Amino acid sequence: MNKFFIVLGHTFFTRLKSKSFLFSTAFILLLLTLFANIDTIVHYFMGDDEGKIAVIDETDELYPVLEKALADLDDRLTLEKFDASEEKGKEAVQSGEYDGLLVISYDEAHFPKAVFYENDAVESWNQMTIEQQLQQIKVALATERSGIDEQTLSAIYEPVQFEKVALDETAKTDEELNAARGIVYIMLFVLYMAVIIYGQMIATDVATEKSSRVMEILISSASPITHLFAKIIGIACLGITQMLIIFMYAIWLFKTKGSELADALIEEFGFSVENLALFIYALIFFILGYLLYATIAAMLGSLVSRVEDVQQLTMPLIFLVMIAFFIAMFGLAAPDAKFITITSYIPFFTPMIMFLRIGMLEIPAWEIGLSITVLIATIILFAWLSARIYRGGVLMYGPSRSLKDMKQAFLLTKKEN
Repeated sequence: MNKFFIVLGHTFFTRLKSKSFLFSTAFILLLLTLFANIDTIVHYFMGDDEGKIAVIDETDELYPVLEKALADLDDRLTLEKFDASEEKGKEAVQSGEYDGLLVISYDEAHFPKAVFYENDAVESWNQMTIEQQLQQIKVALATERSGIDEQTLSAIYEPVQFEKVALDETAKTDEELNAARGIVYIMLFVLYMAVIIYGQMIATDVATEKSSRVMEILISSASPITHLFAKIIGIACLGITQMLIIFMYAIWLFKTKGSELADALIEEFGFSVENLALFIYALIFFILGYLLYATIAAMLGSLVSRVEDVQQLTMPLIFLVMIAFFIAMFGLAAPDAKFITITSYIPFFTPMIMFLRIGMLEIPAWEIGLSITVLIATIILFAWLSARIYRGGVLMYGPSRSLKDMKQAFLLTKKEN
């Protein structure tokens, strides 16, 4: 047991002090800071200057209407009637006196049309805003000419009343589905990133120790299964530490920014006591999913002699995670599809897809129990297989050719026994 904690502690503290861990944690904290201060950042880059648009109104009617519409919409964009010629207006825009020149006239049907001049050819916010308001003016004119009153027009554009009623009393409501969808999406994304980042980290650690010949000393002082699971749990503790740092920083950040943003996020992603059971399932499937993929990653890392070969040999594992993630993303829109039901019982896909089904549907307890049982059995199987291959694999040197090296590592372990 002491040897287990020695390897675990060595793995944890070595990675905790590594530049990759510090950089990735700092990068995520920076992203959280930017997200929490997005309003301030946008305001800073947009500045306090108002967009000033010169307007030549050839209709002698539309300028007051457009000016009022824009004033009600956003006070940062102001219009100024321009009485000189169009050429003079273009020169004023080019000199920087105005941000744009708008020429308004009527078309053949006596509806508004406009030409907008700016120094840049890229579609701007000013252009889109003015275009939208002119479109609304056109709709208002067309409505007025047709004799349709505003009340009738509002009734026409009002969404049709459509109510969905689930006959199954156990079916989830739309509010429950929306809340579950947020939690499921976060869980899928976190598991996807954790498996790729920490699984790759485990495989790289094993390959690094093997390439430096430290592995031979470690294996002689501790059994391969002790070393294998100490490394897996050590990296898991590192991941939990990183997530706790990020989580605590996020809570502090959103509290200091006020409760409005925090409440909006909590409501959007369904973080409430009502979804406590879903959080428990999220934790269960996250742990089981990590153990499954981490065990395989450690086994694959033991087959390579150079760190450069880790990515090539772990590519099939990454593909499995990616496939599970993409299936789960499809399942968010169709969680009751047969394809989703079938893949939820495939152990490599179960952590993501079965959790998706639990969050989005009412799943019988026996289905959940069966999927967890199959997943645990698969983890035990791969743990046994990984321990057998791990002992032989860490003593194999030379170029790694393919997954066929597993057979050689397995035979080498059997021979030593």
